[in-house]
Amino acid sequence: MSVAVLGSGAFGTALAVSLAGKGPVTLWARSAEQAELMQTGRENALRLPGVRLPDSLRVTADIADVQACETVLLAVPMQKLRQALADHTEALGRHVLVACCKGIELKTGMGPVSIISEVLPDARPALLTGPSFAQDIARGLPTALTLACAEADLSAALQEELTTANLRLYRTTDTIGAELGGALKNVMAIACGAVIGAGLGESARAALMTRGYAEMQRMALALGAQAETLAGLSGFGDLALTCTSELSRNYRLGLALGRGESFDPSITVEGVATAHAVNAKALELGLDMPITRCVTGLVDHSLTLNDAMAQLLARPLKEE
Repeated sequence: MSVAVLGSGAFGTALAVSLAGKGPVTLWARSAEQAELMQTGRENALRLPGVRLPDSLRVTADIADVQACETVLLAVPMQKLRQALADHTEALGRHVLVACCKGIELKTGMGPVSIISEVLPDARPALLTGPSFAQDIARGLPTALTLACAEADLSAALQEELTTANLRLYRTTDTIGAELGGALKNVMAIACGAVIGAGLGESARAALMTRGYAEMQRMALALGAQAETLAGLSGFGDLALTCTSELSRNYRLGLALGRGESFDPSITVEGVATAHAVNAKALELGLDMPITRCVTGLVDHSLTLNDAMAQLLARPLKEE
């Protein structure tokens, strides 16, 4: 199969760099000017500076170049995925499409695989998710990810195609669990960042991660996911990474909230929209998700950190 990556942000570029170690890869940039700068300068100076683009990686702004490839990785922000698919229906409509974004669509509560299936019913959707930072992948550092695809045969083929010298993929057919793990951990990362930013300590963060993981499982199981998926890379693995590193934008937003500092509004933080979408879904399903509820209040400034902490600590005592 031939591979293209739609989206030249840091993560899309990093994936393209890793995959180019196996053979030719096409990286699509929305801006023709940016594509030309990357193609000639052999670097994504804007999003991933210091990483040389391999000679086998071609950067283009022509969607026809993407259409010519069989497998397309969709490295676009979650809240822009639907529009990206709608904009390129003819080019992507019958392809194998691997979503590389994490989150839940705010307006519909849908995950990336579901959105692909709805917008492009003739496409063959999959999801690549798990604990990963663009800088690590681009530098060739070892990274393990979950590849979720309902078609077992296609999943096995994609696993072979997308595994590289530093990317090891584990496959699952539980797309719901993989979608939710990658989305819900962003909400918990905001909470953990707020705890550390406010100086509440490592013990408090560990407790929040643990109870946050319980919330993740609660919603995932209610929506038909498998418990073992949440215990894997797309759930627990991604939670551990995102809740402990300042490379995570969600965690950094939480730090700013905890410190009472402003945060650059131009930076995409998927956990903000996801918190609102998950909170609404929890109310609809009658699920008790107190951490998600508090994070929603924090990011829309209807709740102070002291109020959120008081709410969580005042909850009734119960068995674990």
